[in-house]
Amino acid sequence: MRIVASGILSRAEPGTTRANLTFPTVTSLADGTLLATLRSGDTKDSRHERIEFYRSSDGGTSWNGPVFPFVPPDVGGKAGTLKLCYVTELAPGRLLAAAMWVDRTSYPGQPLFNAETEGCLPMAILVADSTDNGATWTPWRLVPMPDEIGPPSLTSPILKLQDGRLAMSIETNKPYLDRSKWLQRAVYLHSTDGGTTWSAPVTVAEDPSGRIFNWDLRCAVAPDGRIASFAWTYDTATTKCLDIHRRISSDGGRTWAPPEDIGVSDQAARPAILSDGRTILAWVDRFGSQSIRARLATGLDAPFDAATEVTVYEHPRPEAASADTGDMLASMGLWNFGLPYAEALPDGDVLVVFYAGEAAALDIRWARLRP
Repeated sequence: MRIVASGILSRAEPGTTRANLTFPTVTSLADGTLLATLRSGDTKDSRHERIEFYRSSDGGTSWNGPVFPFVPPDVGGKAGTLKLCYVTELAPGRLLAAAMWVDRTSYPGQPLFNAETEGCLPMAILVADSTDNGATWTPWRLVPMPDEIGPPSLTSPILKLQDGRLAMSIETNKPYLDRSKWLQRAVYLHSTDGGTTWSAPVTVAEDPSGRIFNWDLRCAVAPDGRIASFAWTYDTATTKCLDIHRRISSDGGRTWAPPEDIGVSDQAARPAILSDGRTILAWVDRFGSQSIRARLATGLDAPFDAATEVTVYEHPRPEAASADTGDMLASMGLWNFGLPYAEALPDGDVLVVFYAGEAAALDIRWARLRP
């Protein structure tokens, strides 16, 4: 595997509300264009953050934008911001957007994560539809969550399953001031009506003891209908990242094979699955090589071959380490590269988008990988 091209999707503007660009995604549409989303703000966590859209008609070499299609709604009478937005193409021209909303009213001026309690601000998941390839959108709809989920994190785009259902990947969190033990888990919600209503949660990844956290499940559907999910696996006792865990489901996420170590650790990207089942996974090696790397597996459940590894990005300066889980969560605001997201392109290449730069200016960059 090799990198055949790279560039800047969107350049930050230091000293403005576009100084920090993060949470990039890219979706390959049926009309041959690419639709990218990202989050912009003056800092990495801010009441000034908003969602930007970009389009490319040349496979990601150049991009038009930004446009700002969304105004964050009030939820439960509270004002908030949109932290991230994923787009899923349900049919040609018909798109479903899913966004994570953050309450900026209940604890004004406070950061997203509370380092003392390991809780986070109130959050909500919203969805909206477009029938004109994303030119216009319906008003946001709130996805109801049971109280047991706590503030919900959205960790992947909504999955379109082989049987027509949709699946949404959600991570549980603790309320902001809750000092009880954090029993983190990841769940799926399913929809049989195109995202209008959603089922009760089904557990995907969990350590009942609360020691091991399965953060940021990155998921994709293979051509044969199976789902692959990759978890950023964190040991709260040692405060170390373990190997990324791969889980595979053959029934749309109702049940899962046992988790499997894939031989590399830290935060996984959303995987790109090619038409022949080959899978490319990028990941962040933040505390090792200070880089973003990628490997290829010949099938959904095949090993990721070290001989295929490429360095997508190498950071010039060491990143901050963390002393405990609270510090780990708080230090995310200091990290200057990460959040890779991969998308398979019609020509067989894979586009990886990610953020990188310095604290005063985080750009969104891209790299085209050729397996």
